[in-house]
Parts: sequence; structure tokens; C-alpha cells
Amino acid sequence: MTDQNVTIYTTPSCPYCNAAKDYFDENDISYTDYDVSENRKKAKEMIEKSGQRGTPVIDIDGEIVVGFNKEKLQSLLN
Repeated sequence: MTDQNVTIYTTPSCPYCNAAKDYFDENDISYTDYDVSENRKKAKEMIEKSGQRGTPVIDIDGEIVVGFNKEKLQSLLN
């Protein structure tokens, strides 16, 4: 549905990460998912981009969203 580059940094036990991925799936939005509990390089990348250690961190064409903020995601994806 979108040609934007969407990346999400997640951990397996994070309910907001799962909510964000469900939102993307329900809206046919392609995304790349990195499990930062397993991938130290991507964890470092996430912290450098957002200044945050918490998940999810979502990168939409360079715009960073920390947490599952549906309204913010909608505004960036339209």
C-alpha cells in the first residue's frame, strides 16, 4: 500500500511492538522487523536513531516514532 521505507525495532515480549506489527499487517504496510534482543548491531542503531532503549522504535523514511502511536503512524504513512 505504501512505498515508504518502514523499519521497526522490537523485542519478543513487547506488547506495543506486536500491536504496531499487527497495525502494519492489517493495513498492508510492508516493514522490516529487527529483534534488538538478538541483534546487538541493530540495537545500537536503534539507540543512535532514537536515543531510546525501549521498544518499539519505528523508522518511517527517517522519521522516528517511539512506541506505538497510531495517530502519528497514520500521519506519516499518508
